[in-house]
Amino acid sequence: MKCPYCGYSESKVIDSRPTDEGERIRRRRECLNCAKRFTTYEVIETVPVVVVKKDKSREAFDRNKLLNGLLRACEKRPVPLETLERIVDEIETLLQNSLDREVPSTLIGTYAMDKLKKVDEVAYVRFASVYREFKDINTFMDELNKIKAERTRSIQIMYQQSQRDMGLLFFALKHIFKCDALCFLNVLRRVFHHLAFGAR
Repeated sequence: MKCPYCGYSESKVIDSRPTDEGERIRRRRECLNCAKRFTTYEVIETVPVVVVKKDKSREAFDRNKLLNGLLRACEKRPVPLETLERIVDEIETLLQNSLDREVPSTLIGTYAMDKLKKVDEVAYVRFASVYREFKDINTFMDELNKIKAERTRSIQIMYQQSQRDMGLLFFALKHIFKCDALCFLNVLRRVFHHLAFGAR
């Protein structure tokens, strides 16, 4: 920080304290050349994110506009307002952390759809129908089929994982108790009975 008296570029901070309810930091500095003191203020730089719409027009990012869109998509759905506000916060953070000061509206829509899909599939389809501009019922059905296919894949992965886990459990128990098939089944029966009724 350049000294306002002698122009020297180095100084030391001798006092710091928050002002304006924590919005700024007031620092008292002492020039290392002339020893005179001066005051500087440190504030968080907020560069507005500009949204480029489909017609190439531009407007500042409005979190309330995004939140209202999410609220319409989640109308009569069991999605708490806090969840939608968290989604908006996360998207706004992604935009602020981006090196691009101009972002296409389609990117914001994609962020919102990705997060809505994990929260409520009906709300996701509603939101997608606006941002992707579904032209007819076939486009709408294509999106539903994608969701169905993803859900089927998830169920298959979970089933395969459970089968592997059960196989490892059987293998481990059999070697632990070192018994034949009939004895092994009796051990399993006792284990499952204990899991089902042992806590009662």
